[in-house]
Formats: sequence, structure tokens, C-alpha cells
Amino acid sequence: MKLKLGLRAGARQILMAAALAGAVLTTPVTQAQTVTAVMQSGLRVLDPILTTAFLTRDHGYMIYDTLLGLDEHFKVQPQMASWQVSDDQKTYTFTLRDGLKWHDGKPVTAEDCIASINRWASVDATGQVVLTMVQSMDVVDASHFKIVLKQPTSLLLEGLSKISSRPAFMMPKRIADTPASQSITEYIGSGPFKFVAAEFRPGLKVVYEKNKDYVPRSEPPSWTAGAKVVNVDRVEWVGMSDQMTAINALVNKEVDFVQQVPFDLLPMVENHDGLKVDVIDKLGAWTYFRMNHLHPPFDNKLVRQAALAAVGQEDVLKALVGNPKYYKTCAAVMGCGNPNGNDYGADWVIPPSVDKAKALLKEAKYDGTPVVVLQPTDIAMVSAQPVVIGDALRKAGFNVKMKAMDWQTAVGQQNNQKPAGEGGWSIFATYSILASSGDPFGNTTLAANGKKAWAGWPDVPEIEALRLKYAQASDAAERKQIAARIQKLAIDEGVVAPLGQFQIPAAYSASLSGILPTPVTVFWNLKKAGK
Repeated sequence: MKLKLGLRAGARQILMAAALAGAVLTTPVTQAQTVTAVMQSGLRVLDPILTTAFLTRDHGYMIYDTLLGLDEHFKVQPQMASWQVSDDQKTYTFTLRDGLKWHDGKPVTAEDCIASINRWASVDATGQVVLTMVQSMDVVDASHFKIVLKQPTSLLLEGLSKISSRPAFMMPKRIADTPASQSITEYIGSGPFKFVAAEFRPGLKVVYEKNKDYVPRSEPPSWTAGAKVVNVDRVEWVGMSDQMTAINALVNKEVDFVQQVPFDLLPMVENHDGLKVDVIDKLGAWTYFRMNHLHPPFDNKLVRQAALAAVGQEDVLKALVGNPKYYKTCAAVMGCGNPNGNDYGADWVIPPSVDKAKALLKEAKYDGTPVVVLQPTDIAMVSAQPVVIGDALRKAGFNVKMKAMDWQTAVGQQNNQKPAGEGGWSIFATYSILASSGDPFGNTTLAANGKKAWAGWPDVPEIEALRLKYAQASDAAERKQIAARIQKLAIDEGVVAPLGQFQIPAAYSASLSGILPTPVTVFWNLKKAGK
């Protein structure tokens, strides 16, 4: 509010000066139309290939684009490129659409895209498997490139269109040539918004401007496919670590959008004049915890099984959500209600069993090695789980040490492979969207190739072999059978500990319209009244 008053005062001074000088004011002073949003936390990590964090992914969708999109029917669609496939289903030729430019004005080329695919595929769970099935990737000309596979697979298109949590964002070659283990230092994309580096304040403020050179597709928007039409001049993400402060700011019209409303604060915004509350991601999310398989005590399978038995889903969901309208228990690591959903282990991972956990710890000869649990304190959607997990593990006989920090610090800690006593960790909890968790590849938690896997680094060769079979299979029934075997191994080996499913409500000003029902938060198509 002070900013707006300051601008109006400045405008009056300009008008007075013009009048005194006898000048004619031919154009009015206007203010850029800005949408101010409070996201789940303050953004610090800007490289969407370096991390699977949702906030960094959302940042990626602001400034980058993808070769392919995924619509609300889970169908792969052209985005930056269209494709043709050979009769033997092994050769894919991609054609970049006209009008693609990087934010620095240079044209997007096939060479840029191949470099971007290589960087993404070197660390992504889907991309890593795709690379093993690729015979060659070659530039045909500036707007065409070709990928030749060793054998037919649908995984190539599925990977390039994956919606989360590490989408295959395209970058200029000079940036994409940065090793995936190192953070990029330049944030140039070809997407609908431009990142304003001069106004970036890590954890506090991120500013995006409309990319006026962006040429949207002509199809209606649907998830990450179709037209990405920007209707506002600027979007500002402001960091507010205190959830009550964020809700008060929305009620007082100081911000326009709150991405995640803590469930206990919903009564403050529900039925409030001038505000809307809605679940934007209708499919919702599943929450889970990961154990560090590299170091004691969770390098022992029996100890991992004890942890799964100790924690009850209902206890977690009551603490996290509270209102049963927004949650349900579920043992399926690929989502209840999804084609690959499977309830193996429900009697083990849904109700807590302290006696079973104690028996397993005794069998494993657990020696009291500390279990360091990462405890984010600034995001409601990940702050409750560690507290419940820690309490349940203590009751089972674990020596638990909580390690409090903000979420972005926890994200940085996740890749630390050192022992817990040397700055590493034993357990962290998070959540993933169900839209990208319904198969063994979109579901990042199911990669089980040791130190190349996602944080937790499980090493289960049988799962990796099954994932490859899944990629090679074209029959839906066969894929479902393979997925069921992966579910069993994931539970038995403690690859991931499912904690249930839930939906997350957002709240926003009634002046906003055109908010798309997508599994990721996007700001294209959105309009703000009053311009």
C-alpha cells in the first residue's frame, strides 16, 4: 500500500513540474499490473535440474519451456517441438516451432535442445534410463534434431513431457553444458516470463516480467500443454516464513495469492468477502519419508522395516491436515486410484505397530545409533510429518535427534551423502504430486540405483531391472503386473515409506481469474481485474 501511495505522490510531482514548465503531458503515468504471490517458501535454489524441490520446479515453469507438454488427460502434446516417429518406432525426429527465442534474443536451436536433454537426463530418474536406450542424438539442422533408440519405448516421450518433479527444461547450450552436479549461474530461458536478476533477494523476493517476445501455442491451455498466454506485466513471489503473516497479508489485500493455506488457518479465509479458496491440484499429493540407505542405522533392511512399522499414517495425516475432507490413508507408492495403485503392505505401513518395530530392532541388533531427522519449520505441508515420525520412532526404541531448519536449507541438505554425525541425515519427509507419481519413472522415489538414485540412495538391482522391463513393455496389463512387483519391493526394502494422500487448498483475491487447475502452480492464463 505504501508503494502505491508513493507512486501516486511521484506522479503528482511529475504533473506539477510539467505544468510549471508549460509542457504538455501526452501520456498518463501507469503502473505495471503486478500479481503478488506467497509461495510455499522463499526461493533460494534457482537451478531446476540441480534439485527436485517443487518451488524450484515452479520457478522453472515461469522462465523455461519444455519440448513437450502433458495435458489433463495424461496425453503427451507438442510444446516447443513436434515429432515424427519412424515405422520401426526407433527414430524420433523433432521439429522446433517457429518464433522460439531465448530471453537474450537469440534463436532456440536444435543444438541447445540436445545439450539440455543431456544435462537433464544425466541426473533425472527417467532420463537416466532413457539414456541407456538411446543409440544417438544428432542435430539435423538449426530447427531439427533426431534421437535414435536401440529399441522401441514410450519412455522417451514420457520423459520429455514429465510434469514433475524434474521436468526437462530447455536452456541455451552455453548454460546447459554446465555439469548437472554444478549450479548454473545464468537464468536464461525461452518461457513466458523473464527472471529479473537485479531484483532477486534469496528467500525474500523473486520478480518475473512478461516475456513480450513469447509466442504461445494456439491450442487451449491444459496442464503444461497448449497456450501459455501471459496477461499481467509482473509476478512477484514474496517470502513469508510465518504462515499467519501470509494469511493476514492476503486478507488485507497486500498480496493476491497464497499457494498453500495451512489447514488450521483455513477458517480465516473460507467465506471471506473478496477471497476465494480452491484446491488447484485436484489429484492431490502423497506424503512419505525417506531413509538414508548409505549409513547406519538405515543401511540395515530390518531397521528400515522397523521404521515403517513404527509410524502410523493416520497419526501423520491428523497432524498434517486434520480435516478428513482433505486426506486419506494409502499404502500405494504409485497412488491410490491410479492405474498402478497397489495396496501391498497396507497392514504394515498404515496402522502403527510398536511391538513389531521393537521386535525388528531387536532382530537387527540395533545399537542406538542416532537417527537424525530433518525438521523444516517454515512450511506447513512438511513441518508436521517429522515431529510425528520422531515421536513414533522414539516409542519403538530409536535414538532420535531432530534437526530444525527452514525448508530451503533442508532441500540443500538432502543431497548430502555424509553420515549423520558428519553433517548428513537419516530421515527426511516430503510430498509429491500424484500426477507425476503413477509410474516407476515419474515417481522419483522408485529409482533404486544406489548413489545415482534420488536422496536416500537405495540400491535394489531388482527394482532397476523391473523399471527397465516396464519401459520396454507396451501392454497395459503387463505394465500393471510389473508395477505391482515394484510396489512389493519398495515396501519390503524400505525404499520409501508412504504416509498417505492429501489435497492442498490455495487462497487468492477475487480479482484474479483464469487460474488453471493444474498439478503445478502456473501463472500464465491468469488475469487480474482493475488494469
